[in-house]
Amino acid sequence: MTSIRIIRLLALLCALQVPSLLAQEAQPLQPNAAVEVQVERLSTQLRCLVCQNQTIADSHAELAQDLKQEIREMAAKGMTDQAIIDYLVVRYGDFVRYKPPFNPATSLLWLGPFGLLLAGAIGLFTMLRRRQKMTADVPLTADEARQVSELLK
Repeated sequence: MTSIRIIRLLALLCALQVPSLLAQEAQPLQPNAAVEVQVERLSTQLRCLVCQNQTIADSHAELAQDLKQEIREMAAKGMTDQAIIDYLVVRYGDFVRYKPPFNPATSLLWLGPFGLLLAGAIGLFTMLRRRQKMTADVPLTADEARQVSELLK
């Protein structure tokens, strides 16, 4: 009875070793290292359309992986970085760029934060001026002076 258990245990241990024996080193997706470097460089310059706050390189969304594969295919065909970016901008708009160019369509995106900061500074300045005028020393009237002297007695 114990010999059957030992045989089962040995069989189990051998079965557990099979996956490690079959494991191989991960192969690069593209045999051409220059293409992979180009894909990684472009992936950091393009926005994930699903996550919107991450680059394609940082995102694990399925669409981001599809875009990386599309970039890989275009890079393998020998397209330049600018040609690939231009193709994706035509297809998805300037939003696909992680750092969109300054043009009339994106001017609010670039100038909006500065406008909000300026509006906040003007609002703060106006509020402080009003508060200063409200707290200016105003002499007491005779009635107020009489009330104060009564309270202090």
